[in-house]
Amino acid sequence: MNKPLSMPARRDLRQRMIEDMSVRGFSAKTQHDYQRIVSRFAAFLGRSPDRATAEDIRRFQVEQREAGMPAPAMNSHVAALRFFFTTTIDRPDLSRKLIRASYPRKLPTVLSPDEVARLLAAATCIKHRAALSVAYGAGLRVAEVAALKTGDIDSERMLIRVERGKGGRYRNAMLSPDLLSLLRTWWLEGRRQGAMLPGGWLFPGQNPVKPISTRQLARVVEEAARAAGLTKRVSPHTLRHSFATHLLEDGVDIRVIQVLLGHAKLDNTALYTKVATRTVRTVTSPLDRIVGRRRSRTAGQPHSAAMSRAATTVATFGSPITAAAIGTARSARAQRRGLGLPSARPTCCRSAISTSSSPCQPRSPTWLGRTRPSSTICCSGRRPRR
Repeated sequence: MNKPLSMPARRDLRQRMIEDMSVRGFSAKTQHDYQRIVSRFAAFLGRSPDRATAEDIRRFQVEQREAGMPAPAMNSHVAALRFFFTTTIDRPDLSRKLIRASYPRKLPTVLSPDEVARLLAAATCIKHRAALSVAYGAGLRVAEVAALKTGDIDSERMLIRVERGKGGRYRNAMLSPDLLSLLRTWWLEGRRQGAMLPGGWLFPGQNPVKPISTRQLARVVEEAARAAGLTKRVSPHTLRHSFATHLLEDGVDIRVIQVLLGHAKLDNTALYTKVATRTVRTVTSPLDRIVGRRRSRTAGQPHSAAMSRAATTVATFGSPITAAAIGTARSARAQRRGLGLPSARPTCCRSAISTSSSPCQPRSPTWLGRTRPSSTICCSGRRPRR
């Protein structure tokens, strides 16, 4: 086990961690989150985090769970501390003591096309309406919308160029004619107001030199949802979920949707098959097929086997028998077998195969070598006449 760092090294611990993250290409947001988490862990210990023990890590995670911290937030702490212990201070034995919390993945909230239209119409500012339209019309993440520049709009190829999206990946997003018209309207208005600089941000903040913040876009969505009367919990990412779900319901191939969303794994895109209600409604249940075949068989001619038996009976007894009569006789025999009664048919005036028009006769057919009592109830439910 390595020895704890010396005092001068501990003073440079934060800078050393920043350098390690910069070498690995971590984004500014990730670096900020990791530093905040390690600082919180140091505050919990009351001393430098490089002097932590396995028991300290266990107590820290127990306190997080008892405080009600969500599982995703706990896993973020695990990732930051693992990087700190493994890379910065070279203590992989401590990183193995960190436990990731498992949790069920919830289905995303999706708006209907009518709800999306109401949400966009509720955004009265042309700038905000254009930003929300880009989030829905191109399926961009909120950080990708905020980072767009005017030069990223390719009107000739009808594409939106996304630079350094999630994971530092580049991709092209779709640009519809209606979205392009709205962006041109905003561009003219922004130039008139002096908020949009040449070659600057497509959606600048209060200071035109800086882009609009993701928190500001989140507040815009919340206010628009409240004005539109939506009861669902809506965020900027809800528009991205709705974009993917509506494309899937319209029959777009799921791999095309994966490319448009910039997903590295198809499993992430396949999640939208669980919320695409229009796609689910088009699937025919096996129960409907069975019931449909039974209805068509009942509406048409009887089954060939039943018809052949009916023809044989008619030829033998000279009396027509319908499929319903055959089914009734089968049901009666099954009931008698279940009650332990003999399976022989009683001679009845109402029987479909009876050749006599006289009332039920007190006949006593043999059954298993014994004589049945003459008081057997006939198929009409009445006792035979004596």
